[in-house]
Amino acid sequence: MIGDHVLAGYVNDAGGREALDLACAMVALTGGRLSVATVHPPDLPAAAGEARTLLDQAADLLDDQPADLHVQAGRSVGRGLTVLASRIGADLIVVGSPEGGARGRIGVGAAADHLLHSATEAVMLAPSGHSPPDELARLTVMYVRRPQCDDAVIRAAQAAERLEVPLRLVTLAVGDVGNGGPDRLRDDLALAIRLAIDSADLPPEEVSAELAEGDDVADALDDVDWLDGELLVCASSEDAAAHRVFVGEVALKVLRAAPCPVAVLPRGYF
Repeated sequence: MIGDHVLAGYVNDAGGREALDLACAMVALTGGRLSVATVHPPDLPAAAGEARTLLDQAADLLDDQPADLHVQAGRSVGRGLTVLASRIGADLIVVGSPEGGARGRIGVGAAADHLLHSATEAVMLAPSGHSPPDELARLTVMYVRRPQCDDAVIRAAQAAERLEVPLRLVTLAVGDVGNGGPDRLRDDLALAIRLAIDSADLPPEEVSAELAEGDDVADALDDVDWLDGELLVCASSEDAAAHRVFVGEVALKVLRAAPCPVAVLPRGYF
């Protein structure tokens, strides 16, 4: 399960603080290890000093939460976080949304964009203004019948069992859904439910599925209910290289429309 070692990317703005809060909440759930990093341009001593000052600010925000603190050089924040995560063995990178975005929605800044198209670790994004609740209420997997999504269902089912929360599978039905229509999608969801139940010791009543229908992705996501304390899990695109994150056009629209934190798994994540 992701979250055994969580790396939070910290910057001195609301998004950085929200990423830190979300990373702390994940560690509280999983019992994992927390690392916090600031990234600065290479070969600039002044920038490295500023990064260390920012990291001291992050440490003050942690209160008594144990964490490893890192100052990392990188040509970009996203690249720096990826390099560091690989070096220290983090399995989840958490970043926030840029300031000025819609409250309650994820904004994809430069760092997140890099991570979402090349990270070798799972990536989690915090919506603007997000404050983690005391408890996780449910795991939801965005599902399309393909191998990467089946892998995500298996991992999410095992995580739901460990965390003792319900699991929900959601499939988008946007516009013309093609051959077989909604009935085919519901059949796919039924198979995915069976996969989830067979992959973990989850009571059948704790696994559900919904078809989210709408004229576009945002409209479809509004068609289903979202709990306070929801976490959405997405698989990477078929275009992703092995063991890397890559989100396609539809998944990126899901990210921007989701009302909760979203975790994107690398292709072939185990």
